[in-house]
Amino acid sequence: MRRAVFLDRDGVINRAEVREGRPYSPADVAALTVLQGVPEALRRLREAGFLLIVVTNQPNVSRGVQTRASIEAIHATLRAALPLDDIRVCFHDDADRCPCRKPAPGMILDAARAGRIDLATSFMVGDRWRDIEAGRHAGCKTVWIDCGYAEPPPDAFDFRAGSLLEASAWICAQPCL
Repeated sequence: MRRAVFLDRDGVINRAEVREGRPYSPADVAALTVLQGVPEALRRLREAGFLLIVVTNQPNVSRGVQTRASIEAIHATLRAALPLDDIRVCFHDDADRCPCRKPAPGMILDAARAGRIDLATSFMVGDRWRDIEAGRHAGCKTVWIDCGYAEPPPDAFDFRAGSLLEASAWICAQPCL
């Protein structure tokens, strides 16, 4: 069995546009900015033997605000620039009650089955309560990136960090179980 770090996208890997204290996805590749320290953090995690899997909710497609093609272009850009093993996307909105939309753990569980991943020795890193709940429901340790949003923090998490770089140092220091 392998270990993985599951990563939310917006606010963890790339800059989220913050409006009225809430994070939003970049509209297109031109608006995409990889956050400082992310390449180094991913390199550290890769060297420690982790698979790197992005799990992201992108409901703007079902809301008619963004096209699937623009999201796929963003992902192609991220794949070209960063050492990611997989990017899993849920395009649904809450009303769809999709089992892959975070806080449901579907994307994590599907990736674990496909990649023979041991969830008990894996981590979920996210900037919102939905990410942390998905990780907890999947049985991962959780790291909350505190971006200072004007919304309630997660109820519980294993570590609080200010960036993925800080999170990667903590993750790499954890003993293998």
